[in-house]
Amino acid sequence: MTCETVRHEFVEFIPDVLEEGVVYVSIAYATASHKCCCGCGKEVVTPLSPTDWKLIFDGKTISLDPSIGNWGFECRSHYWIQRNRVNWARSWSEEQVIAGRAHDSLAKERYFGAEPKGPSKHLAPTDAGQSKSTTPQKGLWQGLRKLFRRK
Repeated sequence: MTCETVRHEFVEFIPDVLEEGVVYVSIAYATASHKCCCGCGKEVVTPLSPTDWKLIFDGKTISLDPSIGNWGFECRSHYWIQRNRVNWARSWSEEQVIAGRAHDSLAKERYFGAEPKGPSKHLAPTDAGQSKSTTPQKGLWQGLRKLFRRK
């Protein structure tokens, strides 16, 4: 059964067993997690960071931006969570998924200060239900080193 609304719970640790229709948010670990809103039962993990998802809490509801594209799941569901409502979006073609992952990879490389190496070298399938690409390890560590050297 598909979800049309969700509720949120702020937690320190994401529970081992997720309840349908609940988005668990761990500020301490910059992560939000929920069961796929299509009802397939798969766990969706959305890391919260400047290059991943952004969480908006208005004191009553949450929103996640950008959309959640579960391209690695059999259901391939695609939706937005806006003010605790699930807004369904159209599915993407495989070409759109590849282009989205390349865009995400490039955004991470730019944010963390790595030289872009071309999208094909860093694309990896994600199965956390995300339209996001896998972070290149070298660029991530270089960015973290730069971040901590500034302080």
